[in-house]
Amino acid sequence: MTESGASGHLRFAGRVAFVTGAGRGIGEAVARTLYAQGASVVATDVDGAAVAAVAAALAGSAAAPPPGRFLARPLDVADPGAVRAAVAAAVAELGPVDVLVNVAGVLHTGPAAAVDDEAWARVFAVNSSGVFHTCREIAPAMAGRGRGSIVTVASDAAGVPRVGMAAYAASKAAATMFTKCLGLEYARSGVRCNVVAPGSTDTAMQRSLWEGDSVPQRVLEGDPGRYRNAVPLGRIADPADVADAVAFLASDEARHITMQQLYVDGGASMR
Repeated sequence: MTESGASGHLRFAGRVAFVTGAGRGIGEAVARTLYAQGASVVATDVDGAAVAAVAAALAGSAAAPPPGRFLARPLDVADPGAVRAAVAAAVAELGPVDVLVNVAGVLHTGPAAAVDDEAWARVFAVNSSGVFHTCREIAPAMAGRGRGSIVTVASDAAGVPRVGMAAYAASKAAATMFTKCLGLEYARSGVRCNVVAPGSTDTAMQRSLWEGDSVPQRVLEGDPGRYRNAVPLGRIADPADVADAVAFLASDEARHITMQQLYVDGGASMR
């Protein structure tokens, strides 16, 4: 993990970042990366114990800590009231949010026409409405200050159909387009909104689709029976690969980039 900063400096020093889904996987990697690059991070997750463990691990690190603070907070992004309270508390303790990263997500697999109402509603409540809830609380204040960056971590499945992933893909597509529309509306206010679309990444969610601990060859070589492309780079992504892309888009180095969708999938989507 390139926690020291891809550009070799504390490019988020003095800034506040609010990250959802930060208890594990990509969200944890994003929170760690932004913190290592100088940000004060409010790391949230529906699993409060998981995100608290991340904070404890950072506090116990032998390395000299970066200048920012790292706060772990439990949060279900599907609950608009909880999001409102969490953002208000973060602003009261650390100051205005400069960077919002939406990572929280849940997965449901199965045939498209067999998804039950409860599963469909839950996937959209977290993956789509969760993004809406956080952006609604944070984007207007960013606009009022004339600056800010929002990055939504969606999925390559939002732009490439997947067998057995209709609910997940549709919810991520909704989050993607919402983020782009928000970016268009807020562009003149100095708020940039972008999307990172990971492909297969070594996370607990990805491993839940495997039969063992090793990367299935069908992930790397493709699966014609499921209309899935191979990964041209021949490797599955590490969460840090995605975190580095998020950090770039959130930084001033991407100051002229908004409403874009960056695929981090080893070339699998051919985009």
